[in-house]
Amino acid sequence: MTASITRPGRGPSVTVRRATARDAKRLTRLVRGSRAYEGRYAAMVEGYRVGPAYIDTHRVFVAVDASGDAGAPERVLGFYALLVDPAELDLMFVADAAQGRGIGRLLVAHMRQEARAAGLDRVRVVSHPPAEGFYRSVGARRTGTAPASPPAVAWDRPELEFALPPDA
Repeated sequence: MTASITRPGRGPSVTVRRATARDAKRLTRLVRGSRAYEGRYAAMVEGYRVGPAYIDTHRVFVAVDASGDAGAPERVLGFYALLVDPAELDLMFVADAAQGRGIGRLLVAHMRQEARAAGLDRVRVVSHPPAEGFYRSVGARRTGTAPASPPAVAWDRPELEFALPPDA
């Protein structure tokens, strides 16, 4: 499934497509370079790698700038990874420079469609603490707290859930 948005006067159009193994290095750079993981959160992404095997094994989708010049590499604006068993949004990142443009909302809407297509009725999210407000703003509800798991994650994290009612 491919999704796209175009907002005249609001920047480039965006397409969501299935990630390929060739995207691995760019997705890894996006994770490691995220300002959301600076300071006390840096240990969580230090050395983190989104590898080709992960992309091949899971449902990983990438949001790209769809208005690039022919032959120019597309610009990765964000991505997510949906695990089906158990149902969980494992990763979701939006490039720092692309935040505030609706990319995260587009990715969540796409994830919900993918999850429904996979027969899921809910998707769990263990959120980065600063991202909880975003997830709640796009329909997730808080269900609990995931305890810290040092050394990489030395803080408790909000646990949320997206309910996925069947399409009407």
